[in-house]
Amino acid sequence: MSDPKEKTEGTPSGYYEAPQSEQVDTAQERAYLPGIFKGIGVASKHFFRNFFLGRDPNVDILARKGGNMMTTVQYPEEKPIYPPGYRGMHRLVPREDGKPRCVACYLCATICPAQCIYIEAGEYPDDPIEKFPVRFEIDELRCVVCGLCVEACPKDAIRMDTGTHCKPVYDRQDIVYGIDRLLKGTAVAHESDVWFKRDSSDPPPDDAVHPIPPLPIAK
Repeated sequence: MSDPKEKTEGTPSGYYEAPQSEQVDTAQERAYLPGIFKGIGVASKHFFRNFFLGRDPNVDILARKGGNMMTTVQYPEEKPIYPPGYRGMHRLVPREDGKPRCVACYLCATICPAQCIYIEAGEYPDDPIEKFPVRFEIDELRCVVCGLCVEACPKDAIRMDTGTHCKPVYDRQDIVYGIDRLLKGTAVAHESDVWFKRDSSDPPPDDAVHPIPPLPIAK
């Protein structure tokens, strides 16, 4: 079987001669008018059907019913359903005393491929934690939502479980989130936390470990 792209006699070098089945032969096809009218008919059918028939507002697009086939989500009145593994906005996890669990180790800022995390560290004068973030900022406009900062954090101090996405803003500075906007959610404690061993090396009390309920997904 010969290759249809193989050059034949009389064909200029570098040109492809279309097979007979791909060539336009009839005057009707050469005029292109039937194809134009057919396209207009299809577009008109969809337009009038979506214009006059009722629209199912179900946010699950694949589960919509009815003649109207519009799949547009009318945000913000309608909001899509986020999957269970959705990486939402960042948040700094607080300790029981309200301070962030972050120890300013710079691992999240170092591993961030977008370099959207900026940290300035301070020191506690008489605390085994030693360091804390004086300034912790995330430029959400530069963030690529990879989740590497969450994986790199050794203190479970940053999470992306808020279930919300970045809101539109008019000013670039409004998209830079500081500690005052990032520190939220349920306080978290772990048995390995060094601040439980300030006075002695005894294990922490049983009520030191708190279950972490999932944050509600924004509706």
